[in-house]
Amino acid sequence: MNDTYDPLAAETPYPLQEHLGFRLVQWSEGFARVELPLARHLMNRYGIPHGGVYATLLDTACGYSGSYCDIPGQKRLAMTLSLTVNFLARPEGSLLIAEARRIGGGRRTFFAEGRITDEAGTLNASASGTFRYRESTA
Repeated sequence: MNDTYDPLAAETPYPLQEHLGFRLVQWSEGFARVELPLARHLMNRYGIPHGGVYATLLDTACGYSGSYCDIPGQKRLAMTLSLTVNFLARPEGSLLIAEARRIGGGRRTFFAEGRITDEAGTLNASASGTFRYRESTA
């Protein structure tokens, strides 16, 4: 591993990420953590985060969990082939925390599992997915 290169710092936020407001806060081989401060534009008509917000956070964290690369100037990209999301509880507090781990796979595809908890540590949602590596456009 290159001790002077920080892949987290090299990841430029993309438009959807900027709009929703989530941040990639931890990223290492086989692991990713994404955090999202809750805001009014993320809520459904019941005043709780829309299910699509959970799905987006889990999809993002799971995809990053298998895409870590510590080589400067090189990106490893993945696309989602399938994602199953389970909605489990309403969040408490004002922050959603998505953590995901790559749990297997091979040269072209990988499998990941993710969880979203709130500030109180309550499990709000979980997911499992299949992802395909793709060539970098960077």
